[in-house]
Amino acid sequence: MDTKFARRTERIGSTTCSYWRAGRCNRNRCRFLHIETPSPPAACGYGNTAYSYGKKPHSSSENTPKYGSKKALLGDNGDRGDATRVAKAFKKSSPRICKYWINNNCVHGEQCLYLHSWFRGDGFSTVTKLHEHKKVITGIALPVGSDKLYSGSTDGTVRIWDCHTGQCAKVINLGAEVTSLISEGSWIFVGLQNAVKAWNIQTMSEFTLDGPKGRVRAMTVGNNTLFAGAEDGVIFAWRGSSKADSPFELVASLTGHTKAVVCLAVGCKMLYSGSMDQSIKVWDMDTLQCTMTLNDHTDVVTSLICWDQYLLSSSSDRTIKVWACIEAGSLEVIYTHTEENGVVSLFGMPDAEGKPILFSSCRDNSVHMYELPSFSERGRLFAKKDVALIELGPGGLFFTGDESGLLMVWKWLEVPMVASS
Repeated sequence: MDTKFARRTERIGSTTCSYWRAGRCNRNRCRFLHIETPSPPAACGYGNTAYSYGKKPHSSSENTPKYGSKKALLGDNGDRGDATRVAKAFKKSSPRICKYWINNNCVHGEQCLYLHSWFRGDGFSTVTKLHEHKKVITGIALPVGSDKLYSGSTDGTVRIWDCHTGQCAKVINLGAEVTSLISEGSWIFVGLQNAVKAWNIQTMSEFTLDGPKGRVRAMTVGNNTLFAGAEDGVIFAWRGSSKADSPFELVASLTGHTKAVVCLAVGCKMLYSGSMDQSIKVWDMDTLQCTMTLNDHTDVVTSLICWDQYLLSSSSDRTIKVWACIEAGSLEVIYTHTEENGVVSLFGMPDAEGKPILFSSCRDNSVHMYELPSFSERGRLFAKKDVALIELGPGGLFFTGDESGLLMVWKWLEVPMVASS
């Protein structure tokens, strides 16, 4: 009898109280656990490649308790200790944000096992949250010399924000999904269904650029040319015109992709395009001819950025690939980094110390930050839904826009100067 009772007690003692999880347990001495046993995180490996990409700094974890181990839960002395202490320790290392906290209704407070913060890491902080869009934010632009921030969304609006007050100064209802938005000089370009809107913020003039078929999901400017990638796989190119009716003239239609073009990038006198057909095409910006096609990804190519002499690409296949020019102008993958989830978008910028940081938005409602070229993790940003895009601002500011319509303003923190003796 005693043996059966002991076994039953041992079995109960290893079970977490379901009422405690819901914040409703009122037993003074509950026989169930009031802590969660954290799960072991998936290992993240880094390879060794040429150009130092993927080289991980040396570290030792021989004496570090593994998550979920008896030592991590009970401590060195073997006693269970206070549940709050265990919760805080796990919360500090947990890579997940509390989904109840982001909606202001977490009942656990300091005992919550998940982060009550929009970020994890040092050297940056949140400035403010702007949540007036109702759907996916598809473009963020801060024109040079302007004190207005522009944001576009699939809710059919472009919002203009006052950078001094943080308030929305104007809402432009376009009556159709805004699928992309960029700025160049005094121009704002808005991608829509079957067209691109061009607004000059100095002259207040407006023009419609026709030609694209379907949604315009990506735009970029290079070599005095506006490029717009459409849903039918065609990239349209406009250049300046002296015509009275429009300052833009359609000069070429770049064909080759078999599905929608979803990302564009310019670098080294080349235009790079990524598509839902899983390929990357390289175009000569002088001749506007395709010079090569890259087929290393196995799913949609979601983002492209040019950094120094490298091209970085991301995909829904969970990989980030680093490409370099090897010989005779050909591009080859020199390093592949694998995420746990599909990659939504990439963005690169220097931190407050000038170190290059790569932002990788993943399908887990977070943005992973990596130092380049080592790909060692620097920190992580969190959002209500997947972050669709990231944009750089002045004075150490940067912006993120997620699929819930939340626009976050962030700032790099200056590193304090240490006085020399």
